[in-house]
Amino acid sequence: MLIQPVILCGGSGTRLWPASREQYPKQLLSLSGPHSMLQATALRLAGAPAGLTVAAPLLVANEEYRFIVAEQLREAEQAAAAILLEPVGRNTAPALTLAALDAVAQGADPVLVAMPADHVMTRPEVFRDAVAGAARLAEAGRFVTFGIAPDAPETGYGYIERGTPIGEPASTGGCELVRFVEKPDLARAREYLAAGSHLWNSGIFVMKASAWLAAIERLRSDIAAACRAAYAGAKRDRDFLRVGCEAFSACPADSIDYAVMERLGAGQAAVIPLDAGWSDVGAWDALWAVSAKDADGNVIRGDVLLHETCGTLAISSSRLVACVGVKDVVVIETPDAVMVAAKDRAQEVKAIVARLKREGRDEVTAHRKIHRPWGHYDSIDRGERFQVKRIVVAPGATLSLQMHHHRAEHWVVVRGTARVTRGEEVFLLGENESTYIPLGVKHRLENPGKLPLEIVEVQSGGYLGEDDIVRFEDSYGRG
Repeated sequence: MLIQPVILCGGSGTRLWPASREQYPKQLLSLSGPHSMLQATALRLAGAPAGLTVAAPLLVANEEYRFIVAEQLREAEQAAAAILLEPVGRNTAPALTLAALDAVAQGADPVLVAMPADHVMTRPEVFRDAVAGAARLAEAGRFVTFGIAPDAPETGYGYIERGTPIGEPASTGGCELVRFVEKPDLARAREYLAAGSHLWNSGIFVMKASAWLAAIERLRSDIAAACRAAYAGAKRDRDFLRVGCEAFSACPADSIDYAVMERLGAGQAAVIPLDAGWSDVGAWDALWAVSAKDADGNVIRGDVLLHETCGTLAISSSRLVACVGVKDVVVIETPDAVMVAAKDRAQEVKAIVARLKREGRDEVTAHRKIHRPWGHYDSIDRGERFQVKRIVVAPGATLSLQMHHHRAEHWVVVRGTARVTRGEEVFLLGENESTYIPLGVKHRLENPGKLPLEIVEVQSGGYLGEDDIVRFEDSYGRG
């Protein structure tokens, strides 16, 4: 049986600010281990049970962070079957429809396992066994989801009411799916917990590709038509497949649950209870809950010192964080922001994000370190009429041939060898050597070596915004 993992890379994770940003959302973060959440999702079905063949993952991602998605897969030694790029977000039902169209276009009709890229599972082997059972149900025509046994009256999740066990196919662990339930108030959540018949909605779905396409055509023909038009207009761009922008932008937004799962008839949907240490890590308190703790109930990452502190989550990414005499607190440090919250009010971080958006602050959009297809840069200092950047260019990578109307640049090579184009000149710079790029002069930076190139760039001028770039040639399809 062929299993096609589908990784849905949408979502922004605003309640995990300041680590999660619009241009670097939570699925790209390493929060619970050595891998990012995206990488962990791509690795989750490795070592599938006997009888299942697991294909390379198929990703649906926003084009804004396409290069870092591809790079993270490469770092995890995972080759993607395809990376489909959405020009705009339209929720999970259109994303899954694009994935199903691509799956059947390759001449197969696999069982799709649709997984959000921003979930954590501490026991992936349990998940793999559950997927095997779900795949057998999907082969028999069912639409399957996984439900998480609640351990608290959680009001932040949707619920699934389960019915009687399904006898065939044997040993799947599946139950009839009675209905989906919206996020309840606290009293109703306590009723669900006490009754034991309701599960948290995991947001993970399993079905045949052809079955999904038939269902979306029947239940939401407007979504199906828009996705077919967008896929028909797709264009290959390096490692990516860009779907038709105009057609997909016109597609209605809807979730897998609302568009199809909740509209299925009796006997078509199933739910499998899952005890795999699942969390959607919706806020910092959820990360604390699924993480290993010290004797005082603390979770720490990075350079952190604690004194008489308990029940606390403290994460440092660039400098020392010290906590003294605090209890049940969240402290998150990044190079450009520090957030401190009571752990039981961690969900309210979204209010800070909303205020940052209203005030037009850069901290809501991007980190100080910005990833590009050729490497990354870090704005380490900035003042009136100047900015200092640390730039790292990957081996063999090339920046665009460009010029600036409002700034000049000084480059100092710290490590590696740079090939520099400046006007009509082309020359090499080694460590401790420098050059000057006057305002208005065409220039390009390349790394011809086998090691990363690191330079310090000092910009000076009346305007230092990233939009002051005129590109003449670019290897990455940017205008």
